[in-house]
Amino acid sequence: MSGTIDSQSHEQTFTRNSPDVAYVGYRQRGRAIVEKQPGEERLTPEQSLKVANHSPSGFEWGYGGSGPAQLALALLLDYTDDEAVALAHYTKFKNEVVSQLDCTGPDGRWRLTGRAIESVLRETSDEAVAPSI
Repeated sequence: MSGTIDSQSHEQTFTRNSPDVAYVGYRQRGRAIVEKQPGEERLTPEQSLKVANHSPSGFEWGYGGSGPAQLALALLLDYTDDEAVALAHYTKFKNEVVSQLDCTGPDGRWRLTGRAIESVLRETSDEAVAPSI
């Protein structure tokens, strides 16, 4: 059902995960760490590096570079379990979401919910595509 159109509702769905899942990012000894909750399962770049190699040194956030691109791709791959959906949306997801993530709050973490990911994916899917000339 990932990345498919449901003929009954005509609503596009992107997830294999519950919208209640959340990804939490923080720094540990200067390294960027991302966990999937519940369960505190650590997200690693390995799977996303097989699809597109932007940052073999790992994830980053808070700007629009290669580390955030790798994180955006990894988040969408993990959340949707659909390589085509992840590839189609990760650049815009990096620019709109990952580049804005920040760990300056009182607990030094950012939190991104499945619902927020779904919302961004719906927005980017609803945009009109310019005709090619």
